[in-house]
Amino acid sequence: MYRYDPIDQEMLADRVAEFRAQCDRRLAGEITEDQFKPIRLMNGLYLQLHAYMLRIAIPYGALSSHKLRALAHVARTYDRGYGHFTTRTNLQLHWIKLKDAPDILDVLADAGLHAVQTSGNCIRNLTADPHAGATADEVDDPRVWAEAIRQWSTFHPEFSFLPRKFKIAVTGAAKDRAAIRVYDIGLRLHRDDAGELSFEVLAGGGLGRTPYLGLTIRERLPARHLLSYLQAILRVYNRHGRRDNSNKARIKILVAALGRDEFARQVEEEWTRSDKSAADLPDTELARIRAAFAPTGFETLPPVSRVFDTAKLEDRAFARFVRHNVTPHKQPGYALVDVSLKAIGETPGDCSSDQMDLVANLAERYSLDEVRVAYEQNLILPHVKLDDVPAVYAALAGAGLATPNIGLISDIIACPGLDYCALANARAIPIAQDIARKFENPDLAEQIGELKIKISGCINACGHHHVGHIGILGVDKKGEEFYQLTVGGSADDEAALGQSLGPSLPAERVAPAIDQLVEVYLRERVDGERFLDTFRRTGLTPFKEAVYVDVH
Repeated sequence: MYRYDPIDQEMLADRVAEFRAQCDRRLAGEITEDQFKPIRLMNGLYLQLHAYMLRIAIPYGALSSHKLRALAHVARTYDRGYGHFTTRTNLQLHWIKLKDAPDILDVLADAGLHAVQTSGNCIRNLTADPHAGATADEVDDPRVWAEAIRQWSTFHPEFSFLPRKFKIAVTGAAKDRAAIRVYDIGLRLHRDDAGELSFEVLAGGGLGRTPYLGLTIRERLPARHLLSYLQAILRVYNRHGRRDNSNKARIKILVAALGRDEFARQVEEEWTRSDKSAADLPDTELARIRAAFAPTGFETLPPVSRVFDTAKLEDRAFARFVRHNVTPHKQPGYALVDVSLKAIGETPGDCSSDQMDLVANLAERYSLDEVRVAYEQNLILPHVKLDDVPAVYAALAGAGLATPNIGLISDIIACPGLDYCALANARAIPIAQDIARKFENPDLAEQIGELKIKISGCINACGHHHVGHIGILGVDKKGEEFYQLTVGGSADDEAALGQSLGPSLPAERVAPAIDQLVEVYLRERVDGERFLDTFRRTGLTPFKEAVYVDVH
């Protein structure tokens, strides 16, 4: 894992000192809220419905036990004892007092954490495959490249005031676990027969008011030229991106307006005439970053564990947990263990300070001191010995963190919605809780199989509803909360935008509607098809008819 050097630490300390002075001015009434707003947003501080919210960056979703304990301490000391992990792998604290904000940032800086570029029209927190460095289908560790981009883009003077916010995701595996097609730029690593690394570069993805899936603008970019090519994309965007209308300012609008071929041509033209040596990462610097992610501490173990296999035979609950929350590791004798933040009836993505401390302790003892945050709003212990999985499970179960539902119907993505967010039209959390309770029977959840429900409280789509197998969007109808359903979306390798099911539904009809959609799926599926497979074969009609049978 990359750790900040003394220069990074000094920069963060200086930045906090500057912000503290501005907070003092605001508290003294020397500047207005409107004058203070751009200052606080540059430091990740938002003003929501009830209080200030602090958004803390977790670059490429990687945490050490020390960093996770720092987050737990901040949530316990300055908030209400919990935090919310987001689809951007950030942590949000929703009950911050302005007077405490500089102290919080000081604590975070001491731990190598920050809130830099978690807001504003700049390059935001980098995300990557949460299985990075642990999965056999990986051609290279995407964290290496995400860290290179982070260092290059942080405080980049040319890209600190873009037309709109800008998001980048990186994967190095055959399976897309980073949702790269819904980002402004998506990057997928490839390795040819000669061992040379290259990137497939996608641009123009994004959800929100006008959702688009990213388009490939270059099939194979030599990896050594990654930063100069990103620079070319951002220069074209900076040059032509709209600044007169924030709803039309994202790069997805520019790519759609120009068309993929013309946008790609302009990027290639800009890249060809640029001084690549000035932007691209020197080999020595790449080697330095790569060394920070070199695997250490693994033991030579047999691929089979008698302790693990016996526990599965003797404990049905543990066996169920293994089926859904444990993934094979590329290192023999190890596994990745998913920590579900989706206990039935709880808020998706929320994690208490005590739970964070527990996971930090487990990471330190059992997972080579590493924790990952997945964009699905769960945590992962990426390097657990098979022999240790039963002990890890027991500890997680005791803390309400072992719900065996990863990828199942109750593993719901949900934004904070109208319970917190000033932009929201409707609540998302109670809807997620209602659905999870309806399908809390684990046998039923297993019978249904993979079904990804994603909920957003407004059109900004922080809950990724457009790419849910079932998507739910909160809308306002004359002051009442209603919900628009979509079906057939996906964020993986066969990414797709969901199709609208029909008229929006009142809150009390949403969970029953999900039940009706599931009934159609179970009736129509063939040979163990997933929900998404059945939908793609049958189309929208049987699902729509089931939900709106009484609306004629």
